[in-house]
Amino acid sequence: MTTGTTETGTYYFYNKKEQDIPIVFIHGVGLTYEIWQPQLEFFKNYSTLSYDILGHGKSSLNKDNITFDDFSDQLIDLIDHLKIKKIHVVGFSIGSLIARNFATKFSDRLKSLTLLCSIYKRSEEQQKIVNQRFEQAKKELKLSKQALKRWFTDKYLENNPSIYEKISNILSSNNMKNFLKVYELFVNHKNDENFDKINVNTLIMTGEFDIGSTVEMSNELNKIITNSQLKIIKDGKHLCGIECANDVNLSIKNFVEENE
Repeated sequence: MTTGTTETGTYYFYNKKEQDIPIVFIHGVGLTYEIWQPQLEFFKNYSTLSYDILGHGKSSLNKDNITFDDFSDQLIDLIDHLKIKKIHVVGFSIGSLIARNFATKFSDRLKSLTLLCSIYKRSEEQQKIVNQRFEQAKKELKLSKQALKRWFTDKYLENNPSIYEKISNILSSNNMKNFLKVYELFVNHKNDENFDKINVNTLIMTGEFDIGSTVEMSNELNKIITNSQLKIIKDGKHLCGIECANDVNLSIKNFVEENE
């Protein structure tokens, strides 16, 4: 296992094994690569690469105006730095939007694409809600721990106080200036990707009870992305990658192995 920081400021965690094509995990806004611990442990005998996206954790962000292209360029820079030719990408939440952008720009570097809890065409009411959350974050300059109620079931939080503490600590550790830049990108996302350019086999997953990245959104993505398949995680909410890790991990494993 190798941890390091690229010359352009990306902090990464690389577990290099005999398998040539690593699985790359891209986390969500306000979080860090650490949310992938259940996946990194499950895939410990596979080559895996996880990293902090721009302005999160130990990765720098030196621009005022950013786009999803900047995040795709960050990933290209990282895999070039590590001399990796092809990757399986798993993106969660805003990480799935980064993965979608990456797939339209650098499909030749992809072996497979997994979109976990991805948004698509929010309704007016859904857009209003995320706008309100963004304005609240700008006003209070801190992140509400109420997010955890949306991300996990009450029963899971009750039975796993250490996870509540861990995610809360990650949220409270954010550089709010950088967080707000990235969160604004997420809030204002317009679904303007050229989906025709995604020409790699794609797995679309979301939690059965995810209210932000809904089953309906995943169904629509499944219709619009060629060569895609759909998996709904039973009883899962937004952070089903942690709460329903077994189901998510097996789905990723089967999909990656199908596309080796």
